[in-house]
Amino acid sequence: MPRKQKRLHFIYKTVCLITNKFYYGMHSTNDLEDGYLGSGKVLRYSINKYSKKNHKLEILEYLDSRELLKEREKELITEDMLKDPMCMNLGLGGVGGLQNVEHAEKFHKAGGKKVFQLLSKRHSDKLKTDKEYKKKYSESMSKATAGDKNGFYGKTHSDETKEKMKKSTVGKHIGKLNSQYGTCWINNKEKVIKIKKEELDSYLNKGWFKGRKI
Repeated sequence: MPRKQKRLHFIYKTVCLITNKFYYGMHSTNDLEDGYLGSGKVLRYSINKYSKKNHKLEILEYLDSRELLKEREKELITEDMLKDPMCMNLGLGGVGGLQNVEHAEKFHKAGGKKVFQLLSKRHSDKLKTDKEYKKKYSESMSKATAGDKNGFYGKTHSDETKEKMKKSTVGKHIGKLNSQYGTCWINNKEKVIKIKKEELDSYLNKGWFKGRKI
């Protein structure tokens, strides 16, 4: 009976030989010839575009366990590294995922419009269902548009512009021209959805509540 190989844990760096862009990660395996190059979303896009043969993985160091790998990856993949335009990582070491808007934009550029649409939907769903996520997002947006960080800070519209804006909105939000016409928001203390008003009684009978506030 063949002897089972020892499981190996290592930190690696994968480089695209066409663009010279790089990706750092961690991997655990019983086979060093398993063909693994990394699991990052931008890296996968790069592999799909330039092929596996144009990507090279280099093992940087071995560690004794998966837990030690995570700790080492935290030390290695920092915010400074993520700011490097040649870096294909999207998240901090040991964490994973998109960390902020800057990384999301990098993801968008690498994966195209469809990927960003999926990301936007995930963000929208979390705003509706995750109170803590919504709170943090609101706070970050408030800071981003406060005072002189607001692009319109210290400026005013001219009388001519105000009149044009007034005329452009006249009648646009009346009756059926209003996008909210005939609809209302409801929640079940976990999520918020928009329905037709004629469906309201049916949902209320099922335990839903009228309004967005959970």
